[in-house]
Amino acid sequence: MSDREAAAPFVHPALFYAGPDEYLAGTVPFIEAGLAAGEPVMVAVPGDNLDRIRAALGPAAGRVRLHDMQVAGRNPGRIIPGVLLAFAAAHAGRPVRIIGEPIWAGRSALEYPACAQHEALINDAYRTHPVVWTATVRHDSADYRDPADVAAGFNLPLPDPPPHAATMTVEITELAAVRRFAAALGAAAGLSEDRAADLVIAVGELAANTVEHAGGTGRLAIWVEDGRVVCQVTDAGHVTDPMAGRLPVPPDAPTGGRGLVLVNQLCDLVRIHTWPGATTIRVHLAP
Repeated sequence: MSDREAAAPFVHPALFYAGPDEYLAGTVPFIEAGLAAGEPVMVAVPGDNLDRIRAALGPAAGRVRLHDMQVAGRNPGRIIPGVLLAFAAAHAGRPVRIIGEPIWAGRSALEYPACAQHEALINDAYRTHPVVWTATVRHDSADYRDPADVAAGFNLPLPDPPPHAATMTVEITELAAVRRFAAALGAAAGLSEDRAADLVIAVGELAANTVEHAGGTGRLAIWVEDGRVVCQVTDAGHVTDPMAGRLPVPPDAPTGGRGLVLVNQLCDLVRIHTWPGATTIRVHLAP
């Protein structure tokens, strides 16, 4: 670790590896060093890699907080508040070690922009991770770029809803109708009772944000795509904070500001395209 890394309050290197052996050679010593130093350690990686790390650690795995990222980070938008910051907050005032792997082979092209935005906001691999590790070498990244610039590069337009999407207008007098509309379509799509309730809450939060922050009116569309229920709200607002929905709101904070955080917790994928005078938020819910 360089002097610059040692002095930094937050160090976010990227590990590049070829195959399981290099993966374990790059991760297990990092974990063991943290345990030896008495530091809390969390590993949040996809299932196969989690099993490899657990087996390599043996009994020491019981001292590590283990998350299957395919579950905990299914929606990239909830990794920062629900996984990373939650662990850090549980050990406030202490250095912690975290291994996170939000992108894996099974991620779809639809999910990748949201994953890249997540990584950019904690520093994106090679382009925004300032330090690169392999199993044997550590060096500064020659391709490091400002994380905000990388995140903005994935603020991509979303395709139009399909012609069969059910639509309605969002306005203050229709918020109850919006929730009924979402409930009926969720049930018709075969969502379980719990997932239908999640859809209603998510749609209600997005609609309320439109009414409060985006000129009071917008457009809601709901449809089924690849076995998921997809909901989109379009309005004239502009989400200017790239961390919106990714930071937990303190319990004693003024009312408001929790809508997108809640939406990220409930949904399997959240995509946002925002520009002055136009914002589209699209959420996906699996059955």
